[in-house]
Amino acid sequence: MQVTTEDVERFQEDGAILLEDVVSDLWIEKIRAGIQKNLDDPSKYSERLVLQEGQGAYFNDYCNWQKIPEFREFVFESGVGKLAADLMKSSYSVFYHEHVLNKEPGTTKSTPWHHDQSYYPIDGWNMISIWIPVDPVPLHSTLKFVKGSHKWDWFYPRKFASETNYPLETMNNNFNRVYRDVPVQEIDSGKYEILSWGCQPGDAVAFHGKMLHGAPGNSSETDHRRVLSVRWTGEGTVLASRPWKVSPPFLGSLKPGDVFHDDIFPLVYGNI
Repeated sequence: MQVTTEDVERFQEDGAILLEDVVSDLWIEKIRAGIQKNLDDPSKYSERLVLQEGQGAYFNDYCNWQKIPEFREFVFESGVGKLAADLMKSSYSVFYHEHVLNKEPGTTKSTPWHHDQSYYPIDGWNMISIWIPVDPVPLHSTLKFVKGSHKWDWFYPRKFASETNYPLETMNNNFNRVYRDVPVQEIDSGKYEILSWGCQPGDAVAFHGKMLHGAPGNSSETDHRRVLSVRWTGEGTVLASRPWKVSPPFLGSLKPGDVFHDDIFPLVYGNI
C-alpha cells in the first residue's frame, strides 16, 4: 500500500481522498470473510437501523478486531498502518478500532452528516479513517464529504438512529471548547463543495477525523454495501474528555492528556 506526495498533500488540504486499487484481492477476501463473521455474531455495541418494517437494514458494529482474526491480520500485516501514517504525515500510527458498516439492499436509512472525532475521546490533528468497501459502491450510494471541513469548528456528535445531538452528561469540556450543530440545511442547500467517489473492491477512501460526511441509503434491490473502516491516530494525539458518553466507550488505562497509545490501542507502525 503506497501513496504519492500528491496524495498526501491533497488529503491534508481537502480532508478526504480516493485511493484506487490499493487493497489487494487477498485482503479484500479476508475482510469480506471477517465482515461475515461480524454479521453472524455481532457484539453488544451493534445497531440494526430500519426506517420501516420490510426495508433493508443499516447494520454497524465496532471493536471486534481481537476476536475476528481476519481483521487483526489486516490491521497488523497489510501495511495499512504505514498508509495511515504517511497520509497523516506522522512518524507512527496507532490503531484505534475497526467499524463494520453494511447497508442491505433496499436500505433507506441514510448516514446523517457528522464528523467522527467529537464522538471519540481523542484530541489532536492526526486522526484518520480508511474506509474499505468489499462491494461495488455506485456514486449515488457512496460517502459524501464537505470539502475542507476538517479545518472547521468542532460539531456535536449525532445519533445515527434519531439524527439528534448527543445529550450532555457533564459540563466537563476541554479548553472551554465550543461545539456547534452540524449545519445540515446549509450542506443540503448546496452551499459547500461536496466530494464523493464511486468505488470498487480494492479502492479505499481516506478521510480526516474532523471531516463532515454522510451517505445515502442503498437503493439497490440485490447488492449489499459492506464496508470495513479502520481508524488510526498519529503524532500529537492524546486522550481527551468529552461532555457526553464517548463512542466507542473505551479508554484503556489512559487518563486525559496521555499520549493515545495503550494495549487496546496498539502501535502498528513506527515508534513513539
